Amino acid sequence: MWSSIFLLHLSVVILSVTTNEYHTPDNNKESTTCGYKACAKIDPKKLNIHIVPHTHDDVGWLQTFDQYYYENQDELNHGGVQYILNSVIRSLQESPERRFIYVESAFFFKWWDQQNEKVKTIVRSLIDEGRLEIIGGGWSMNDEAVTHYQSVIDQFSWGFRRLNDTFGQCARPKIGWQIDPFGHSREQASMFAQMGFDGLLFARIDYQDRGRRYGSKTAEFIWRGSPSLGENANIFTSVLFNQYSAPDGFCFDVTCTDEALIDDPDSPGYNIDRKVEEFLSYVQSQASSYRTNNILITMGNDFAYKNADMWYTNLDKLNKYINLLNGTDYNAIYSTPSCYIKALNEEKLAWSSKSDDFFPYGSEWNAYWTGYYTSRPTIKFYERMGNNFLQVVKQLSVVSNEPDNLALVKFREAMGVLQHHDAITGTEKEVVAHDYARILSKSINDGEKISSHTLRKMLQNGKKSEKTESLEFYSCPLLNISSCQHTEVNKNFVVTVYNPTSQPLRTFVRLPVTGKSYQVLDYIGNEVVTQIVPIPTTIQKIPGRQTSASDELVFLATGIPPLGYLSYYVRKNDHRKRVMVNDSIENPNTHASNKAFSISVDTTGEVIIESKIEKGVKLTQSIYYYAGVVSEYPGKWMAGNNGRASGAYIFRPNVTTGIRGFPYDGNAALIRGPLVEELHLTINEWISQVVRVYDGEERIEFSWLVGPIDINDGIGKEIITKYTTDLQSNGEFLTDSNGREMLKRKRNERPTWNLDLDEPVAGNYYPVTTKISISDEERKLKMAVLTDRAQGGSSLRDGEIELMVHRRLLCDDNFGVNEALNETAYGIGLVARGEHSVLIGSQSDSFVLQEKNKAISLSLRPWIFITPLETTSYDDWKTNYRMHSSGLAERLPSNIHILTLEPWKDGSVLLRLEHLFEEGESIEYSKPAKINLQDLFSDFIVTGVHETTLGGNQWLEDMERLKWVPDKDYVVGNNYTVNPINSKIRNEMEVLLMPKQIRTFVVNVSPRVSNTDPRYM
Repeated sequence: MWSSIFLLHLSVVILSVTTNEYHTPDNNKESTTCGYKACAKIDPKKLNIHIVPHTHDDVGWLQTFDQYYYENQDELNHGGVQYILNSVIRSLQESPERRFIYVESAFFFKWWDQQNEKVKTIVRSLIDEGRLEIIGGGWSMNDEAVTHYQSVIDQFSWGFRRLNDTFGQCARPKIGWQIDPFGHSREQASMFAQMGFDGLLFARIDYQDRGRRYGSKTAEFIWRGSPSLGENANIFTSVLFNQYSAPDGFCFDVTCTDEALIDDPDSPGYNIDRKVEEFLSYVQSQASSYRTNNILITMGNDFAYKNADMWYTNLDKLNKYINLLNGTDYNAIYSTPSCYIKALNEEKLAWSSKSDDFFPYGSEWNAYWTGYYTSRPTIKFYERMGNNFLQVVKQLSVVSNEPDNLALVKFREAMGVLQHHDAITGTEKEVVAHDYARILSKSINDGEKISSHTLRKMLQNGKKSEKTESLEFYSCPLLNISSCQHTEVNKNFVVTVYNPTSQPLRTFVRLPVTGKSYQVLDYIGNEVVTQIVPIPTTIQKIPGRQTSASDELVFLATGIPPLGYLSYYVRKNDHRKRVMVNDSIENPNTHASNKAFSISVDTTGEVIIESKIEKGVKLTQSIYYYAGVVSEYPGKWMAGNNGRASGAYIFRPNVTTGIRGFPYDGNAALIRGPLVEELHLTINEWISQVVRVYDGEERIEFSWLVGPIDINDGIGKEIITKYTTDLQSNGEFLTDSNGREMLKRKRNERPTWNLDLDEPVAGNYYPVTTKISISDEERKLKMAVLTDRAQGGSSLRDGEIELMVHRRLLCDDNFGVNEALNETAYGIGLVARGEHSVLIGSQSDSFVLQEKNKAISLSLRPWIFITPLETTSYDDWKTNYRMHSSGLAERLPSNIHILTLEPWKDGSVLLRLEHLFEEGESIEYSKPAKINLQDLFSDFIVTGVHETTLGGNQWLEDMERLKWVPDKDYVVGNNYTVNPINSKIRNEMEVLLMPKQIRTFVVNVSPRVSNTDPRYM
């Protein structure tokens, strides 16, 4: 089944990847030749030209991952990663001066696992000598706008682990190389600093910012990644001059058309003198924009070096003749980004600094790359769901004492591929998006096998039996479209709700069913209050939804332990009274209400929310669209006003027509009940929503359904939802950076330069990974909207927040995809369904804590497992199986979160603890917190702890980063010194976490002798 929302049930093939023997970081022997010691000598009296041979290999874009690796002959010889690596390794052996850098671990290890031992020995030698240097080191070169920090850390940790285990210390990356993502986040800089990187290089920044920086020689600076973490999050950053391409006229490969360098004076094509002069002219132009006598020249491009001999033969000549010039002022060397950064560091200059980010990215006046914040919304949600389940599977593996295995390895790698800057972004061809879904679908299905096995162990209470071994725990991956086979066809089943967060959880479970009455019993035997709610017709008609369910069973699961579960026994009873009231709204003043809010809808279809806690607080919500600009010159790049259309990358609304609404015919229904009150609102045939207020919750849930977007009028549409209040927000709003720290945005402004804005809508859009908010400082009121996936958003007027939820366009934006963003499924336009949680009320510590917890619960949702039953009674189930369990022995402080818990190497566990609050964000919760690790977990004791850098590939005490001198305007943040933990002594296992700090540990564990805790009885 190919769902229009999840794209799950696909035929799959397993990628061939073999894991290597795992080693802990301190088992790697120090090399005497790699790293900075392997750098070519620079001349302080000359302009040092750092020639950096490289290839940029997308792990999918116009072709799939496998097509790019093996090379799809239908695409004009574009790709062929296996040939690139083969060719580079051969060429590097021919001269000890040659260097090469490689980035994408996903491709590298696919190639590595296919090599014989002779080739592997050569590669190890090249890495040990510093001539083949791994840069970045993540599984892919991730996007920075729409990725969640948990997934970014995971994909780097996995790439680092494979490199560390295979090659040791000499393959440990020291430099971030983000040359192609479409804008850059402050959180990415912070993460790189915490991984121990010495520098970061990238290419794409706003065209106005670029011109200003080159003109003022500030393209290199100290990026302050976190006000909370201070110098621990700072990283030296360099903006590349020519994006990542070779200078014009100096591309040498089978796909290039530039002339070769000919140094034979007898040849009629002799050109070496002219070409050297041309090259040095370019060098001088670049050097004039930088401060030092070191410049980096990127010698490569997309999928370059398929014939590495062509490159190196010409580059050898170029270096040779530059250095042979009489009285030359130049020193041309083969180099790497690491060596370049080291050369700059040795200058001991004072550098300017920056504390904001590089969003939005505009490549020209009419090309703001803000459309991809929303493009392909279903794959954005699918990726978020994949990360959710990956964390569940990893946690269950640790809690149940299951070792690492190949299926879990493949799951990590699939998620690493999805972080690529042409995957989760939605900027790939549609056929490639389908392949990304195929890869992730396979891993989710395999993850279900792991989770089912671990849950059997956890529920069996130590009593193995054939009956227990036959139990299955099925996930319901299509709950987003109210579909779950296992709850629809079975009269009796057990619902096991797993909580992957670090705090006790209450959640309303919603399950599609075919009956009208069900009894739900908890682990004590108490009957839980239930409610049957009809599934809106618009959802029942979603293309590809193969289910007979017309209702949802709703019940409250409360007190679900952290890293633990509660089980509920559900049985169908067709004779019980249906607990539901379904009133059609005839009067627009009719409204739903609970303790916190009332909901109504007016005659225009505008939803009206009124707070019953904060008097005078009112919110309205409606759905609108922007008409996407259509190019007058499809298929061509044109600089004119209509030469740039809205597309997969670009958001370019027609500002002449402005925002448009939809006619409303009054189709609404109100559902009342003891647990939830819902407003079912149909705007038209392809737009509807459900607005919910749950009993005991101070939030409003908006469940939107959009698609297939109507394009019969010849207009591509960008669909937004807008939340409007009377808050005086003074042109300011906050958006999150990769789901972590919040950044202040000022409408029509940039913090570091005077903005000249020709696109007032697109130029004010920012990535919203998890949250966007506005505040009224005078009234001390705040509104926050939390998302279930990354989206583009803004506040274009005071008191308003808008988020783009779906887009369907008719033209390509001419940035390489060569197809319009016109997604289809089942022969019609794609349907997407998603959720916003809206919080509005007084600014307070409790409000901020609620924001944090809800954001976490949207990223790490409680995972629902269904066990179908035939004849097993409740009493039999309770007697034979443990119905509740907690992974933690003690409750963590409210400001602490377990970010990572996964099986690691040689029986060890990788553990990350995170402080959730920023410095000064909360009076109560921004305080440091202490946790004792030894007795933190219920099922095992921590016997040894060794702290690592954020990426888990270097002991923290071994980290030595380059020191940089900030300019006189540098503002010192909340600096502190971390004392690494490396002890087996109980009283030294206490961890202190400062605001926004993440600490990473490799821990050794041993199972507890017995479980006598009443939670397990």
